[in-house]
Amino acid sequence: MTYKGYAAKIEYGAADVSLIGRILGINDVIAFEGDSVTEIRQAFEEAVDDYLALCAKIGQSPQKPFSGEIMLRVAPEVHAELALQAQLSGKSVNSLVIDALKDCGVLKG
Repeated sequence: MTYKGYAAKIEYGAADVSLIGRILGINDVIAFEGDSVTEIRQAFEEAVDDYLALCAKIGQSPQKPFSGEIMLRVAPEVHAELALQAQLSGKSVNSLVIDALKDCGVLKG
């Protein structure tokens, strides 16, 4: 479930027979619940809207789920091999890694 760039994980709460959701990818804890798919979607969207409104009210930038940047530490030899393979294929290291992630099934598309 996604809304305004935020994603949520929804679980079934057997104790109170409800759906419980949590926004993923940020450090702030934002939870919500509902008794049906319609209610959990509405609660999720309200939780995101409330979070964004609160951040604006207190002058804080809301956390973004993902920046699009990944820091990856590898041995210098691995970095050199990636750079060489990228040059040989006429790609950037970034493109080479994205293609490898697609080829092994980690990424779709």
